Amino acid sequence: MLLAHHSIRCYELSINSIQIQPCKCNSRHLTDGRSLQLQRTRMAGLYEKPSETYAKKRPRYPKEWFSMLASLTAGHHRAWDAGCGSGQASVSIAEHYDGVVATDVSEGQLRHAIAHPKVRYLHTPEDLPEDDLVALVGGEGSLDLVIVATAIHWFDVPLFYAVVNRVLRKPGGVLAVWGYNYDIHPFGDKLHGTLYPAMRPYMDPRTRLAMERYRELPFPFEPVGVGREGEPADVDMEAEMTLEDLAGFVMTGSVATTAREKGVDLEALVKGVMKEVEEGWGDEPTVPRKLVFKAFMLAGRPR
Repeated sequence: MLLAHHSIRCYELSINSIQIQPCKCNSRHLTDGRSLQLQRTRMAGLYEKPSETYAKKRPRYPKEWFSMLASLTAGHHRAWDAGCGSGQASVSIAEHYDGVVATDVSEGQLRHAIAHPKVRYLHTPEDLPEDDLVALVGGEGSLDLVIVATAIHWFDVPLFYAVVNRVLRKPGGVLAVWGYNYDIHPFGDKLHGTLYPAMRPYMDPRTRLAMERYRELPFPFEPVGVGREGEPADVDMEAEMTLEDLAGFVMTGSVATTAREKGVDLEALVKGVMKEVEEGWGDEPTVPRKLVFKAFMLAGRPR
């Protein structure tokens, strides 16, 4: 099907009024029907209903991560946060760049995004053609940094990398991706060791990339000192959480959502595991304590 006369469907989100407006972009259509499905419609649906809860239950990325990533790029004009969700990474990287374009397929996530004067949030439908997306985020060779925070396992990875290679500046541009799972110190054995095997049947195969720490994620980029293909760098992410916060984190993920859609309620299992966690909490469950998410990261330049 030719897309030469297909209208562009990308939208700019007004955070304050929560209105979605057509985005004014001058883009070139593909004539072979090739479209970039960064995140499938199913992924948007998984996070659409619990989007507000999802934003509240996520741990915060360390400021040091973004300072480190900024030090790797030759310029600091423009960055792109692909699959931005509620914008936690978007607003952090904005402290180091003149402007940030943040995109996601989930309108629900974007409606709860964190407003920032240097961040422009855009809703990108899953069938947006590749050329349109390239134009939308700035054009060929326009970006100093592209980041994907805990989302690349949902992408059509080869097509996403094709876009990244087009939009990053050469030389000097950097792509960085990272993620985390249930490996949370000091309860990693109970959370990751117990929950992962039980939840695996309800996982989208792509989710397993994150559960396996992106070791199987293709990453054909020149290493810059932050991991390499098959060997992601270990990075810690601290969070102050109550027991309720931790339980909420476990149950707001896509796996719990998928299980509920199939008529399986994982609540009993989670309650059992959380009971064990509570016994080792050391304080009242309502008292926040420091937890360490054992995260993982890859960064590189186009070859």
